[in-house]
Amino acid sequence: MPAPKSPSRAPAPAPSLRAHPHLYEINTWAWLEELSLRSKRSIKLASVPDAEWDSLVARGFDIVWLMGVWKRSRAARRVALEPAGTASYADALPGWKPKDVVGSPYAVAEYTPDPRIGDWDALDRVREKLRKRGMSLFLDFVGNHTALDHPWTRKHPEFYVQGTKRDFDRDPSSFLRIAKKGGPTFLALARDLYFPPWRDAAQLNHFHPGMRAAQLDDLRTIAAHCDGVRCDMAMLQLNDIFAKIWTPLLDGEPPPATEFWTEARAAVPKVILLAEAYWGTEQRLLDLGIAFAYDKVLYDAVRDANVDQVRASVAAPLEVQSRFARFLENHDEARCAATFGARLPAAGTLMSTLPGMRLYHQGELEGRKIHLPIQLRMAAAEPPDPAAVAFFDKVLRTTNEAVFHEGQWSLLPVMPEGDGTSGNLIVYEWRSEKAWKMMVVNLSANPSQGRVHLGDRVSPTAEYTFDDQLNDVRYPRHGEELHNIGLFVRRDGFQAHLFDITSA
Repeated sequence: MPAPKSPSRAPAPAPSLRAHPHLYEINTWAWLEELSLRSKRSIKLASVPDAEWDSLVARGFDIVWLMGVWKRSRAARRVALEPAGTASYADALPGWKPKDVVGSPYAVAEYTPDPRIGDWDALDRVREKLRKRGMSLFLDFVGNHTALDHPWTRKHPEFYVQGTKRDFDRDPSSFLRIAKKGGPTFLALARDLYFPPWRDAAQLNHFHPGMRAAQLDDLRTIAAHCDGVRCDMAMLQLNDIFAKIWTPLLDGEPPPATEFWTEARAAVPKVILLAEAYWGTEQRLLDLGIAFAYDKVLYDAVRDANVDQVRASVAAPLEVQSRFARFLENHDEARCAATFGARLPAAGTLMSTLPGMRLYHQGELEGRKIHLPIQLRMAAAEPPDPAAVAFFDKVLRTTNEAVFHEGQWSLLPVMPEGDGTSGNLIVYEWRSEKAWKMMVVNLSANPSQGRVHLGDRVSPTAEYTFDDQLNDVRYPRHGEELHNIGLFVRRDGFQAHLFDITSA
């Protein structure tokens, strides 16, 4: 698919992404519905008030990910209206009507903006506005599958994994039957290793060279209109994982000599790739040229209060951690306000101050608890939670300081002090010539304490102030004590310190 012509005006240059950037994910359709209700007029991308973009740059975001801008599928909408899939809709939107169901944004019918969202020119104008504010635009690439009514299902059925009539008769729920003059074809429905087939998506054949070439063209089209691409379920396009799932239907078709993501990196060399990745594939994808990968392992460990796993994750070298995307929620996970609740001070401080990309989701900063199924156009209105708003305001204001992006990060050892609870604490620092920050996070439900040995980080003849920017408390400490026996720290369950350390 050739890329549509860009506007004749010269675009602003792509901003240089700072280390450990902040990304804000927007459910584009739901956001436009929300803005329309607020403005009492229909809002599309082209008419989003500049104040909305200004508010994001004011909060220190480097990247805006407009999730779900591509053309929705009528077939996916029909699937989304089947009774089996509607159980969660009433929780998000009581009294929902069929008109509220728009289908999944990950069953892409075509890589053109959906008419509800706007057009190519509107998308380019948004990118221009973001670039002038120093922000980058990310869009989706759904490489593993397409919508059931994507043009390829009719024009290029060879691009898909196919079954026989016998396969279809044995398991009709796993195939899409397409009638044609020479007899029907049976396209496999997409799936991964652990779940039943997705009823709204057809499975692409990643070993088919023609499909790969067409898909790279799609990726080039997307890249012509953004600065980065979030790659959905990226591990499913790895040769060995694809073969593990689909070998019985491939008739001995050999894998390509190279991995898809190697070819993708070469096809769009200037675009930042962010991979949704699971099953321990993160480092493999990074090695193939992906810039950032989801850190689902850390998310699960924090959610489950598994302190040992958290410590193992954050003990990785800085150059490894710097390429992970850390998050408390995204459109696939439950709302962090519902998941973490009173644990937010610890979990939120940790995820917001570690190295790597820091990913925030629309509604997270306001403490929303309603999880919006991606098939719905909107959720019920929720008032902001003042405690969540205050917490994220502090965290974002603090982590936009230069030291969190230009400083040196180090994990600090915590020694026992009076009891056996020091293992519940995760302590680390960001340090530069101009600033010094220290985070103390208690991921357990119990009060925990320990001593952090600082050694030559401090002068025994100086006086220090530990200003807790999270809790608005200051602690004066003598350099001699800090140098000789260390800093005593104690936090109640699921609480944290975020220290700004100065000396006199």
